[in-house]
Amino acid sequence: MSGKLGKQLVTLARQGGGSFKTVSDRSKIASRFSERLATLNIQIRDVSHIKTKHIENYIRSRQDENISSRTLQNEMAALRSIMSQGGRNVLANPAHDKLSNQALNISGSSREGTKVAISDERLKEIVLTVSEKDRGVALGVQLARYIGLRAEETVQSAKSLNTWRKSLESGNNNVRVVFGSKGGRPRDATVFDKEKVSNLLNEAIQYIEKNNGKLIDKPTLHQALDRYHNVLRESGMTGIHAPHSLRYAYSKDAVNHHLENGMSRKEAEALVSMDLGHGDGRGAYVARVYNRLDESDE
Repeated sequence: MSGKLGKQLVTLARQGGGSFKTVSDRSKIASRFSERLATLNIQIRDVSHIKTKHIENYIRSRQDENISSRTLQNEMAALRSIMSQGGRNVLANPAHDKLSNQALNISGSSREGTKVAISDERLKEIVLTVSEKDRGVALGVQLARYIGLRAEETVQSAKSLNTWRKSLESGNNNVRVVFGSKGGRPRDATVFDKEKVSNLLNEAIQYIEKNNGKLIDKPTLHQALDRYHNVLRESGMTGIHAPHSLRYAYSKDAVNHHLENGMSRKEAEALVSMDLGHGDGRGAYVARVYNRLDESDE
């Protein structure tokens, strides 16, 4: 059953636009939605036949699996985009009587408190475990930690390693992150531990020279990202220590670095917001969300 509907939903998901990751995530949600309807024995062949109760049932079945509200909010945003592309504007309305986040009982969670900065001890354990499975992923994790890279940026960083090394050798205290950046916006990321990053870059450059010029040797970006996430998940980077905790740790150190160089906390947080690629004016967000400490770090 879900074959025809699944294909149609994935096509609509792709038409919604956005970054590679956004479109990829939305397509996965489209597939999951059509497969779940089939599992729930709801026989539909076209987006025009989807009803309010079908979406309600889908979300309820996900809640039964203890999926977090934050994830379900993202799933509903994806489904609204798909409904909108399919001309189902009533179902796509975020204020819908029965399909708003509030009505579905998935509102009210925020990113605060869901992840914390990974401690150096924990990172060492992860790197040791991951190195045995995939040295490229182990190098990627460390680059992410000390340059503040997102997963997609980490996987594509092989294209920039030489440029970054030259930049640091020329006396710069930052590197330009271009490939895989959110919305395709390049940014300059502060490097607060130049010696550490230089050694990592040397190691990573040697590694990719023997590895088809890639940190993670897979034919497509999609497969490389899957490999990166899967290896990390298997190595215990889940929950509060999911890969994003690497960016939180970077943020904490980068703020301290700027403070030591005479900046006010407000200036430091605004600059780290730029380092992370958030654009201007989210210093308060960095202060609130990114600089939480893991209790075990205290």
